[in-house]
Amino acid sequence: QVRLVESGGGSVQAGGSLRLSCAYSGFTYSSYCMGWFRQAPGKEREGVAGLDSDGSTSYADSVKGRFIISKDNAKNTLYLQMNSLKPEDAAMYYCAAAIPGGQCAARILLWRNMNSWGQGTQVTVSS
Repeated sequence: QVRLVESGGGSVQAGGSLRLSCAYSGFTYSSYCMGWFRQAPGKEREGVAGLDSDGSTSYADSVKGRFIISKDNAKNTLYLQMNSLKPEDAAMYYCAAAIPGGQCAARILLWRNMNSWGQGTQVTVSS
């Protein structure tokens, strides 16, 4: 059973940085897509970044150049480094996985493409 547990959210001023972590377990396939999504109040859940099992990454246009997705296989942890944060980045952030899977660039376009979710971690950005 896949388990995803996020941490690292918090409050930061605009221009600041945060790093989110997602501890994962229960992966039984070598092919997968892992990603970060976010949902602000009253808005649709949107994909932010994806990481394929082959190491390729993909990002939403709104975060390109500011956010970096990475994974530490030894620690079974997925990260999202968020720099130059803006008030519009404030949201609940979710770690997600599609297993088996791949093609993250396409999968993160729609949250329904993912089949496992964490509980979320809140990010607040003040101007």
